[in-house]
Amino acid sequence: MTTKQRYDGVIAWFSEHMPVAESELHYTDPYQLLVAVILSAQCTDKRVNMTTPALFEAFPTPFDMAAATAEDIYPYIKSISYPNNKARNLAGMARMLCSEFGGEVPSDLQQMQRLPGVGRKSANLIRGDIFHLPAVVADTHCIRMANRIGFVTDTTDPVQVERALVKVLPPEESNDFCHRCVMHGRVVCTARKALCEVCCLQDVCRTGKKTIKQETLEELV
Repeated sequence: MTTKQRYDGVIAWFSEHMPVAESELHYTDPYQLLVAVILSAQCTDKRVNMTTPALFEAFPTPFDMAAATAEDIYPYIKSISYPNNKARNLAGMARMLCSEFGGEVPSDLQQMQRLPGVGRKSANLIRGDIFHLPAVVADTHCIRMANRIGFVTDTTDPVQVERALVKVLPPEESNDFCHRCVMHGRVVCTARKALCEVCCLQDVCRTGKKTIKQETLEELV
């Protein structure tokens, strides 16, 4: 099976069975998503969503946050992982956003990555969800599934995975594809174990085919 056939099979199944593909982070505008994405680094979306309502009530606009110090922000995010670093990043991000971009989140990938706390993965997520531009978010779920399915081979480098996916994914499908990888990776293709026996992608997945074949052989012995 070619890589293109694998992609076509996965995209077809995802599109039919996961029609809604979106971030699980709660937000109402680009500023809120930017803040939530910064907080989500090495933290669950559920925890972020529990934290942001009070944070956004205290700092409803980037200008409000830009006027605050890291010490002002910290009490609202202290239940988040690495709260000290993230408080400093949020304060610095808001100041730069207001001073250099007029309080508007930029759509350019390189400009977004200048903001404190924003890496390539985060910038791609915002680029796709807010600006609806082609974007591959190579997070841990996407990287794991890309290796198991056979889109890449033995690499955990996010940039390598992103480049591999960009080559074959239709641009209009790239953002939704990554969201669906997160959904599937959390439930079926988990980090601890790939549940190949119940996975509907086993016919187009390199790991799934090997696992099912091995289990069949063991049953015959």
